[in-house]
Amino acid sequence: MKKIDAHSHIGNFGGWAGVAFTKDSLIEQMREYDIEKTFLTGASFQGNDEVVDAFQSYPEKIVPFVWVNPALDDVEKKLDKYINQERFAGIKMQPLFDSFVADDPVVYPVMDFAREYDVPVFIHCGHPPYSLPWSIGLLAEQYPDVRVTMIHMGHGHGVYIDASIKMAKRYSNLYLEMSGMPMGSKIKEAYETVGSDRIMFGIDSPFHHPTVEIQKVLTCGLDEGAQQDVFYNNAKKLLRL
Repeated sequence: MKKIDAHSHIGNFGGWAGVAFTKDSLIEQMREYDIEKTFLTGASFQGNDEVVDAFQSYPEKIVPFVWVNPALDDVEKKLDKYINQERFAGIKMQPLFDSFVADDPVVYPVMDFAREYDVPVFIHCGHPPYSLPWSIGLLAEQYPDVRVTMIHMGHGHGVYIDASIKMAKRYSNLYLEMSGMPMGSKIKEAYETVGSDRIMFGIDSPFHHPTVEIQKVLTCGLDEGAQQDVFYNNAKKLLRL
């Protein structure tokens, strides 16, 4: 099946992670696993220029996202540079790494920009106290005309996974990306109860292996047509590719 990876990184994650990934390693991985495009961010909010380089090297393969830290960045200046000048396709925030609660007012300038320029926002979801699905749901409620994706849809905690689905059912502008989320059955549940166009395949390289993330979709209980939605169609539709 055709695939779009809706969430991966390049760069060096030192410290606790001890992993790294280059643009060329990413492209080799994409070729091996038949991935047409990757929604790509760097290793931190300071790593966006590495994504610029990857996008310039592989413009048909890379869909660049700017990682913004609303607590430290000059938000308007940074987003104007990467969205309007470098032609990035979306915004990514990581409340856990960057230490802000997802619906804190510090986030509002990011969301205001996303609303003005009709840019999707992807937010890491699944770790207390900063990136819980309820906070992301409250943010989506305040910005109903902004497309918001919960990256990892609750990650490894069953209560947060369940809450991500419940929040997405409540707010029609909330989407789900499933990398790192271990319960294949929840992919099927989200597809059938949240919406057939609102859950997307992702890998989260270099943290997870493509074979693991692919198998979760293949074994979740959906038929091939529905799997193709998760693997490809939904991400393409969300980004209007």
